[in-house]
Amino acid sequence: MAYAALAATILAKLEGEDRRSLGRSAEVVRQVLQDRSSMAALIQGLRSADPIVRMRAADALEKVTRARPDWLGPFKTTLLWLAAESSQQEVRWHFAQVLPRLRCSPRERRAVVSTLLVYLQDHSSIVRTCALQALADVAMTVPTLRAMARTTIEAAMADGTPAMRARGRKLLAHWPQDSKQMAKSAATARGDERAAER
Repeated sequence: MAYAALAATILAKLEGEDRRSLGRSAEVVRQVLQDRSSMAALIQGLRSADPIVRMRAADALEKVTRARPDWLGPFKTTLLWLAAESSQQEVRWHFAQVLPRLRCSPRERRAVVSTLLVYLQDHSSIVRTCALQALADVAMTVPTLRAMARTTIEAAMADGTPAMRARGRKLLAHWPQDSKQMAKSAATARGDERAAER
């Protein structure tokens, strides 16, 4: 299938009128996982003028890259820019889940952290909670960020929403002294989040 036709098919599946519904995004996830070339069309959906398409594309991207984070590489520059520019809460919270999966240079990682710190000021509790988790995930692989991440988590526990305080407690309860403990701590918190989503 030519790319234009492929993109049109995927974007049509992401259209709809109800922002409370994911529509056919699960179908798009299956399609992309079966055909990697569809990833470009999914990324295109993040640029759509339609907020519902953007929301569903972001949801699908998070689910696809949960299984295949290695597929993000060719789109890294675009994703870093889109994440920084997005103001839509549904897109932001999925970007917060996706950004730690990128393999970044030090400069790119600073851009990720900068974006997440902006997200922590979002009016949406979900965005802020996802950003808090993402900071911990990034700090998992970058020891020099751990002090900042811990300070941010502690601040969220002091004046954040109930969801942020709960997430902060889970993260700090297992705050590590080494990388293996860090991975276990972040994974435990993510597992709690996914259980709550089901």
